[in-house]
Amino acid sequence: MKTNTICVQGGYTPGNGEPRQIPIIQSTTFKYDTSEDMGKLFDLEAEGYFYTRLQNPTNDFVAAKIAQLEGGTAAMLTSSGQAANFFALFNICGAGDHIVASSSIYGGTFNLLSVTMKRMGIDVTFVDADASVEELNKAFKPNTKAVFGETIANPALTVLDIEKFAKLAHDHGVVFIIDNTFATPVNCRPIEWGADIVTHSTTKYMDGHGAGVGGAIVDSGNFDWMAYADKYPGLCSPDESYHGVTYVKDFGNEKAFITKCTAQLMRDLGSVQSPQNAFLLNLGLESLHVRMKRHCENGLAVADYLSKHPKVSYVNYASLPGNKYYNLAQKYFPDGGCGVVSFGLKGGRDAAEIFMKNLKIAAIETHVADARTCCLNPATSTHRQMTDKQLEEAGVPAELIRMSCGIEDKEDLIADIDQALAKCEG
Repeated sequence: MKTNTICVQGGYTPGNGEPRQIPIIQSTTFKYDTSEDMGKLFDLEAEGYFYTRLQNPTNDFVAAKIAQLEGGTAAMLTSSGQAANFFALFNICGAGDHIVASSSIYGGTFNLLSVTMKRMGIDVTFVDADASVEELNKAFKPNTKAVFGETIANPALTVLDIEKFAKLAHDHGVVFIIDNTFATPVNCRPIEWGADIVTHSTTKYMDGHGAGVGGAIVDSGNFDWMAYADKYPGLCSPDESYHGVTYVKDFGNEKAFITKCTAQLMRDLGSVQSPQNAFLLNLGLESLHVRMKRHCENGLAVADYLSKHPKVSYVNYASLPGNKYYNLAQKYFPDGGCGVVSFGLKGGRDAAEIFMKNLKIAAIETHVADARTCCLNPATSTHRQMTDKQLEEAGVPAELIRMSCGIEDKEDLIADIDQALAKCEG
């Protein structure tokens, strides 16, 4: 099936007389007739469910759809996008290991890597996403276990050269993990460009309505773990915490990563997505292919308008001709990337605050990738504790505004922006 059909039909096929919509299995536990039946589940010898902290049928139906969309072999849902990124990395990294990551990633993920995982004994080297291969090669160490980046960075909107980073990771015999939240598999499928593991904050475009927080991890099934068995012993040697199972031998490259992530990390950390949120996520997925076209259409129209406005000093939108990432955007997502645009006002912090205050349609929110247009000036909200100099160094200058274009009429969005800009000096 093609992407549009998978959005609607993927992951779940009802049998005769079964529910047409994915059912919500709102139960923590599942009944079995004998202890032997239950034991087979705990030994990973049979498929089934025994406790929703690990797996739930509703979640698995939706995860299967996302795996189909990304062209992967297995997937799982998590409680949030942050949990997805943490699980994906921690599944193969431990104390004493090292990660190479793009410096142009979501601030929360940057902190996850640089602060929280560092406290766990996992080191990270951040690299410029635009650096040359020669420069990037210097970041690798003998204990490097993963390369991490984002298809379209939030909020910097830089575009990662997926093919370059995939080859770089594989030349060093390590896994390439990429967060594909902003592009979604409707516009870009990183596995086709060499990515091994794909993550999502499903809270964003996949849900699309600000209804449920969630995340997802998809395995390509392409990485040959046994070829680097010494580097990934957790997948290639017996897991004594789970009856001595060797994940790659027992489940193959196609399912080893997700099975280990479920049997170990979800078992111990319990960052599971609720069945109710998975149900809401599926409703969003059913219209994802329709919505993304409008998000991108509106994003490009707004970016084009802003680029010609005398009070605007710069616009960041990869699909806008003239943008430094335009060629990469045409390579990886020629039909459009996302609906998020960032721009700066010549009047600086004061102008940005006035602009935000006068918007009528766009709501001031920390959220992005919603059906409704939302807007944020980091200097007066999420980053208000920082000085203008600190903001500049962090790549979010005081005048920066991030606008997530929804699926309203683009003429109404532009009219709203126009009247708000009219009240600004600069």
